[in-house]
Amino acid sequence: MNGWLIVGIVVLVVLVLFGLYLSMTAGRLDHLHRRIDTSTLALDAQLLRRSSVAVELASSQVLDPGSGMLIADAAHRARQAADAGPEERALAESDLTAVLLATLDTDDIEEVRRKEHGSDMLDELDAACRRVQLSRRFHNDAVRACRQLRRQRMVRLFRLAGHTPWPETWEMDDSMPEGLTDR
Repeated sequence: MNGWLIVGIVVLVVLVLFGLYLSMTAGRLDHLHRRIDTSTLALDAQLLRRSSVAVELASSQVLDPGSGMLIADAAHRARQAADAGPEERALAESDLTAVLLATLDTDDIEEVRRKEHGSDMLDELDAACRRVQLSRRFHNDAVRACRQLRRQRMVRLFRLAGHTPWPETWEMDDSMPEGLTDR
């Protein structure tokens, strides 16, 4: 009789520990999903800030009119794409990056820096571009960690993720014009 009691206690302890493990794993998964939601909002804010700074730079008349129009148009399309799907938005943001790279080469940046308020505007653009890079990196790191946890056998078997959609990374070109990074 004592043997069955010890076996019962051992089984109960194992079940409690297993339940604790599942609970902690579910909590970690929930935390990662909240982190992804937060990083998505932060990335949205930084993308909006970058397009706002680009529009401000384009309308400040420190650039040549052609470059200003190209940047303003690309920034406007990026802002309009904020309400579109993730693929369309990433494409519009990558287009803004491409226009910034094409219109702001090192010589143009040096010329803009010599103009009144030009240096301040380029510094703002530099900060906005860096924040986009960091926000995207934080978001993608959170997505990778969540995906890794969701691939675990126990998470799949006990459906700890519930009905939460599979997290997606944010893929876009977030390169910075070379002259901005030379500071």
